[in-house]
Amino acid sequence: MNRVAMPQPQTSRLRALATPQETALNVTGLVAGYGRIEALHGVDLSLERGQLVALIGANGAGKTTLLRAISGFIPTRSGSVSLLGQDVTQVCPDRRVRCGLAQVLEGRQVFSPLSVQDNLRLGAYTQAGPHETRLEEMYALFPQLKEKRNLAAGNLSGGQQQMLAMARALMSEPKVLLLDEPSMGLAPLLVREIFDVIGRLKAQGIPILLVEQNAHAALSIADYGYVLETGTVALHGPAKTLLLDERVKSAYLGL
Repeated sequence: MNRVAMPQPQTSRLRALATPQETALNVTGLVAGYGRIEALHGVDLSLERGQLVALIGANGAGKTTLLRAISGFIPTRSGSVSLLGQDVTQVCPDRRVRCGLAQVLEGRQVFSPLSVQDNLRLGAYTQAGPHETRLEEMYALFPQLKEKRNLAAGNLSGGQQQMLAMARALMSEPKVLLLDEPSMGLAPLLVREIFDVIGRLKAQGIPILLVEQNAHAALSIADYGYVLETGTVALHGPAKTLLLDERVKSAYLGL
């Protein structure tokens, strides 16, 4: 796919800091990587309040690396990350969580020996207790978890573990939510359930940055989309426009 970009949104750090009431997440000129390998080459991306942004691309394009850089798991070599108007580029990961950022990691990564309920309580470590009200909210959102709240997380099905990972992140009452491949390895029925939950979270006004291999499903519920290709933004625009773009259809939608 040719690397042709639609008009770039205004994503400067100055704009993010000047209008925190609108911008939830602002990434500007982000360069990051592993060791001597540079995986991201000046990425610009913004997420507005109440918006769901889909980030799609082939395996190895740098999608997970971008989320890890936003969360602070890998250092930023240059560029900036702004969260709710605050520059967090040099802030450690746990402080970013306290600032309102939560990420659901690729591969779920629940605490297998611990019960479902203990996993959820760990997700609320930044919040003053008790957490009973928040727990009940998660059980209402994910009824299967309530039925298995005393079961070890490692005994859950893959889909239930994904629900637990999402619920654990939501226990921190995030102001920005990063989702990394939430449908990976799930049966079609469970994929629909996960996307239904994502749609409900969007309706609640939680800003969401969604990384997904299922490009059609992601763009179908998103407000805006970015196509990442070899560490750079190759294409971006309204999600409905990207769904109709012939380059996206050919490369990512199998059409």
